Amino acid sequence: MCNELIQFIRKLFNQPEDFIPLHAPRFEGKEREYVLDAIDSTYVSSVGAYVNLFEKKIAEYTGAKFAIATVNGTAALHVSLILAGVQPGNEVLTQPLTFVATCNAIKYCGAVPVFVDVDHDTLGLSPDSLVEFLDSYGEVRNDGFCWNKKTNRVIKACVPMHNFGHPVRIDEIKKICDLYNIILVEDAAESLGSFYRGIHTGLYGLLGAISFNGNKIITTGGGGIIITDDRAIADRARHITTTAKQPHPWNFVHDEVGFNYRMPNLNAALGCAQMEMLPIYLEKKRFFAHCYAEWFIDKGYKFILEPKHTRSNYWLNSFLAKNKHERDQILEQTNKNKVMTRPVWTPMHNLAMYKDCFRKDLSNSDWLADRLVNVPSSVII
Repeated sequence: MCNELIQFIRKLFNQPEDFIPLHAPRFEGKEREYVLDAIDSTYVSSVGAYVNLFEKKIAEYTGAKFAIATVNGTAALHVSLILAGVQPGNEVLTQPLTFVATCNAIKYCGAVPVFVDVDHDTLGLSPDSLVEFLDSYGEVRNDGFCWNKKTNRVIKACVPMHNFGHPVRIDEIKKICDLYNIILVEDAAESLGSFYRGIHTGLYGLLGAISFNGNKIITTGGGGIIITDDRAIADRARHITTTAKQPHPWNFVHDEVGFNYRMPNLNAALGCAQMEMLPIYLEKKRFFAHCYAEWFIDKGYKFILEPKHTRSNYWLNSFLAKNKHERDQILEQTNKNKVMTRPVWTPMHNLAMYKDCFRKDLSNSDWLADRLVNVPSSVII
């Protein structure tokens, strides 16, 4: 199967011999024009017209009332957790099958990740596992907070991740979080252009964080954005990501510990041009996903399709090998033949710094981690 897969990918991407990356950025629009215009304006840092325009474009596209651009997706998630009120010693429920930045942002707040299992179909946090966990350990006390009865720590927030652009069952997760007074923050880093029941990812929670790293569906080089429908939270996000500096014609007064997290104008200029291409990229993504799905039908392997009630951006296309040994053989042979494939990330509970985090059964996460293979998913125009 592996040799057939290599030949199919080479034909799909029209690359008979050259290296095929997993996901390369594409600059097919006005990127050069807008970046040069930003340079000519001399506003190349965090103040400039393109930052405001990029925020407006993201808000309009996603349907969010407010968008606040940041230097990267991790910064967007870090600030989102702060705005959700996550404090040192709190617990934050999340999934072990995620990129390490999800857990790192929780630790930046001095909080503790707690792992809940994922679903096979969405690859993301399972509402059933969440209910089972909270039925066993969650308790809303007289102070209004949900406490972990085992650890005696406040469970302040829940952070589901929409892996590879496939939305989780976020409406069910929100209902559960609301029942236990847990604040929902969505890690939508990979899911720009993905919708659940017609609503863009990141908008079911109080806040959502999106990434524009170089390997995402659109890129600003490095960058992220916070989306929210809450004006007060948006104002505070903009304030603390700009070093918490109070407006003044010349004086430097900062009213709290802030962060130098605002997106530079140069990056935003790139992003504005990329946003103009997003509809085309999404259309091409769906075409390539369809091609992969058709090819895998008679091969005896499960290709990961968008879950029910969703429209996925198909950021990365994935399939499941039969076991870990076969997965490793596929990874070795494809990369040896200059076709870049990758496994899913090492589950967080298997990393040294998170191995002692509180958790229950994580068998779905371990099962998927042993089998999942990401295949080349770049946009070709």
